[in-house]
Amino acid sequence: MLLGVALLGWVGLRAIPTPSLRKIQEVVWVSHPQPLAMEGGDPYIRALMRTISAAESNTSRPYTVLYGGESFSPANRHPNLCVPITAGPNTGNCTTAAGRYQFLTQTWEEKAEKYHPRPPAWYTVWGEYSFDPEYQDMVVYRWLKDNNAWGFDLSVALREGRLDDVLRRLSGTWTSLGYGIESNTMTARLPRIYRNLLEEELQNAPAGSYVNPTASPL
Repeated sequence: MLLGVALLGWVGLRAIPTPSLRKIQEVVWVSHPQPLAMEGGDPYIRALMRTISAAESNTSRPYTVLYGGESFSPANRHPNLCVPITAGPNTGNCTTAAGRYQFLTQTWEEKAEKYHPRPPAWYTVWGEYSFDPEYQDMVVYRWLKDNNAWGFDLSVALREGRLDDVLRRLSGTWTSLGYGIESNTMTARLPRIYRNLLEEELQNAPAGSYVNPTASPL
């Protein structure tokens, strides 16, 4: 369902401005995962990212979706809204999962500190990392490309056709990938979705056009 070790426990909200509930609007679920906002990168990892979002946030506006399917505004920072969980083993708790990859507030802060290409300026009031779409992508891309974070090279495994191994490893973080506690209606379709998305990403990244977004900030 969402990111982080403490996936679904109650998460304390920080004393910072939060999006107005009046600005939250419902989103539309879609049949095909939206393209990434980030440009360039390994097409195998890009296809994996879109596959993750197929299970986590397959809506018309994935970068601004909250757990449960509503959207938040403004979109340039993590909303830090704790939404009640209404189904599954954690019913009664709440979660701050938000965005295309359903980052918990704490998980976003931890991963952004390590992988975000543009740290906040020292003089900003809250010192928050931008949650704009391309930065959500960049943080997840760099995380997935970090072999130390996962214990093996995900890109190599995908090129070897070991999608099952990759999804199994990632399922401890994104539980909807098929081996966690909260599979959903998309879980069984993920291998086919990945194959289709990989074909699309490979077509959009012809030989010689590879750009590594980890090399420098956007």
